[in-house]
Amino acid sequence: MPDSPEVTEEARPAEGPGRERIRQRLQDYVPRRLREGGLVLAGVLVPLFEQSGQVQVLLTRRTDSVATHKGQVAFPGGVVEPEDRDALAAALREAREELGIQPDHVEVLGSLDDVSTVVSGFLIRPYVGWLPYPYPLRPSPEEIAEVLSVPLAFFEDERNVRVEVVGEGATRRELHFYDYGAHTVWGATARVLRRLVEVLR
Repeated sequence: MPDSPEVTEEARPAEGPGRERIRQRLQDYVPRRLREGGLVLAGVLVPLFEQSGQVQVLLTRRTDSVATHKGQVAFPGGVVEPEDRDALAAALREAREELGIQPDHVEVLGSLDDVSTVVSGFLIRPYVGWLPYPYPLRPSPEEIAEVLSVPLAFFEDERNVRVEVVGEGATRRELHFYDYGAHTVWGATARVLRRLVEVLR
C-alpha cells in the first residue's frame, strides 16, 4: 500500500463484504470504557482496507527517535491534545501526521474496548476505520520507520498467536504475540487486535 498510486479527493471506500461484515459487528458492539485514573488518554486508528478481496490491517513500525514505544509495531495514534474534540479526533489527527491519511478519507466503522498500558501510563481508545485502496500514504520519517500491511485473516487464525504467562496470583496475566515475518506485534497493539478478532467472530 505505501507504493500505491494517488487517490482523488472524490475517492470513497469501496463496498465489499469484508467492510460490511466488520461494520455490522461493530455497530452491535458496546465497547468497554475505563476510568482514566491518572492515565493519559490517547486515541488510535485501526486502519483497514480491502485488497484483492482480502481485508488488510495497516500497521506501522515506530522509529527509534520517538518518545515512547521505540521501534515497536503500532497503530497510528497519540495523546488527546487540547485542540482535539475527543479521542477519535486525536486518532484521525495523528493518522494524518504520521501517515498522511486525510480524516475525510476514513470511514469510521466503530470503536473497541479501552486498553491501558502499565509502563507508559496511557489509556488507549481504539477506533476502527476503513480506507479506500489504493491510498497515497506519506509516512513521517521522524515517527515511522516502516509501514506494514497484514491480512486480517492472519490475526483471526489462532495458530498465529503465541501466549506467554507472566506473574502469579492476582498479578497473573497473559501476553499475546504475533510473529509476522521479521516483526513481532505485542503489547497494547496485540490486545487491540485480539479484541477486534473476538468482536468479529
